[in-house]
Amino acid sequence: MTPTVSIGSLNRTFSAMTTLKPLAAEGKGSVAAILPDTVSSARYTEFDAPYLTQGLLAAGLTPSQFSVQNAQGSDATELSDAQAAITKGASVLIMDPLDSGVGAQIESYASSHGVKVIDYDRLTLGGSRAYYDSFNNVEVGTLIGNGFVACATAEGVSKPNVLVMRGAPTDNNATLFAQGYDAVLKPLFSSGKYVEVGTPAGTWDPPTAESEFQQAYTAHKNINSVLTPNDENAAPIITYLQREGIKAKTFPVTGQDATLVGLQNILSGYQCGTVYKPIYLEAQAAVALAMYLRADKTPPTALVNGQTLDSTSSKEVPSVLLTPEWVTTSNMDSTVIADNFVPAQQLCVGSYAADCKAAGISV
Repeated sequence: MTPTVSIGSLNRTFSAMTTLKPLAAEGKGSVAAILPDTVSSARYTEFDAPYLTQGLLAAGLTPSQFSVQNAQGSDATELSDAQAAITKGASVLIMDPLDSGVGAQIESYASSHGVKVIDYDRLTLGGSRAYYDSFNNVEVGTLIGNGFVACATAEGVSKPNVLVMRGAPTDNNATLFAQGYDAVLKPLFSSGKYVEVGTPAGTWDPPTAESEFQQAYTAHKNINSVLTPNDENAAPIITYLQREGIKAKTFPVTGQDATLVGLQNILSGYQCGTVYKPIYLEAQAAVALAMYLRADKTPPTALVNGQTLDSTSSKEVPSVLLTPEWVTTSNMDSTVIADNFVPAQQLCVGSYAADCKAAGISV
């Protein structure tokens, strides 16, 4: 009997993965996970790689039956890693594409070799993957937008003059995030309650994000808030604002990914909040999909809970869509700390010790 894994069965203990062991014996070939880089977010090294490894081992694969690699920001490396994995006998790829161009190349190559692909975290536009596994990225953007609005109110910014920033234009996730927060902000801009001062081109490179912000802030001194799509981009902007003499809790800045620096900026009052995505859930969902595909089984509907439109090919892609959370000082302890996503002893150092205590976080 084929084991059934549901979204609800995924947890911090990885117990659902052990129920997949019968599939390990039935399956053929290896599983290769290819992550994109170490710059756009530290998550890939700190969390995705170890969680994918833990999940694949718990599901019954031996270390020789899977690999987890990082393309280090290079399209050419990501493509060659995928080709090498297929040559070595991979029957399933878990792939987070650096961009849709290389993603589609990899998926075309995989398809011609009878290898199934799972788009992990980012959708490959124009691709030919079997499944997509991610968080609901429009919801991520909606959380950022609503978090910004709540923060502007809480910090007493009566007329927000907002610089609306974006992630890299080549990343479909960035498009979905923007779709979410634009929908929140558009009525406020239309009514005149908020002013949209600008929308830079977008990037996932933090120094470029800082440069985009500085150029806009220098040209428009009326900017008193910024919507930033992740913590890594927000961090250098916050450092710049601090150099400019901006005080805590006076200039709303948003984020995503619940990074150490992002959480510390929230504790110190320089960042409104961050979107937390429990990556251990996403990694387990990818492992489960891979185990079903490797054993030539159809993943259960209890796991595949949605569809995502590939806007390039106009096809709906069967998807596992997990739920993100907006994290502030009020729920930091019960989310990222409880999950050990960022250990309290790492977070609550130096001047942040008092901030942690105020937020109910104990080391």
